[in-house]
Amino acid sequence: MGMSSNPPYPTGTVISGKWRGNRYIVQRLLGRGANGTVYLVQREGRREQYALKIGYDTLDLQSEINMLTSLQSCQKRSEDRSRREHPLSSYFLESDDCAGSKEAPFYVMRYVEGRPLHQFLSRNGPTWLGLVGLGLLEKLHRLHECGFIFGDLKPENVMVSKYGQVELIDFGGASPKGRSVKQFTEWHDRGFWNAGSRTGDENYDLFAFAVLCLRVLDENGLKLAAQQLPQTRSVEELLRLARKLTDKKLSSWLILALKGGFAGSAEALDIWRSHIYNSRQKRPDSMETPRWLKNTFALSLFLLAFTIYWVFRF
Repeated sequence: MGMSSNPPYPTGTVISGKWRGNRYIVQRLLGRGANGTVYLVQREGRREQYALKIGYDTLDLQSEINMLTSLQSCQKRSEDRSRREHPLSSYFLESDDCAGSKEAPFYVMRYVEGRPLHQFLSRNGPTWLGLVGLGLLEKLHRLHECGFIFGDLKPENVMVSKYGQVELIDFGGASPKGRSVKQFTEWHDRGFWNAGSRTGDENYDLFAFAVLCLRVLDENGLKLAAQQLPQTRSVEELLRLARKLTDKKLSSWLILALKGGFAGSAEALDIWRSHIYNSRQKRPDSMETPRWLKNTFALSLFLLAFTIYWVFRF
């Protein structure tokens, strides 16, 4: 059932589930994507807010729901074994069909408060990239552990809370490893840069992550590089941008990701944690003491010794 031509539901509309019977009251429109419309809703009888996505096409969104339920099952099993929090164990809540004349599928997810990645870094500064990047790589790694590729990784699909916690949103582009990527954004697509295929593997997401970093650090440079003709466009344009970065550890990591040089997201995550995140978390006691402070301390010791000498001499 195509729904792309349907107008958004107005505030106050009640969306009822045909099978589970839960009722959700629309509060406002959150956005319209490639395969569905997302609303901020409140479940009837509860205070919590949720995000509810209704698909434009029944088969398209049902495929996304099937992927999410499979992914959640995998991550819950992993959570039971490791007792760690996983990104979808509390993110995806339920799926159903709309009751009434529009029996389109929908699913309900936890509402993620925050800002898209590029807006967060623009507001708080690029120094947060170490922490935010670590959180995002952890999410991708757990996704990969369950056999899925995110695919359409871009700043708009990464929400960051005011404390730097990261959540992936819009899993419409996710697909099992080894399948063709279903949705992608040109700048973040490996095929766009003639750097590899659009077959979903871990390095596809890592490539998109590297471009994401370049985009938030040097969007004008990335935009200029993307204007090359398709036949002349290459990953060398991106490597040139990465080499220009003043942070050489970050530069080296991005170059390796752009070349597909990581064994997988586990290795990429470990190297990011040890060489980029930890190097940016300098404690005050590990920082070098300024020279002026050393000189002042030395002068104080000299004056103290001189004072003690004269006291005892006379």
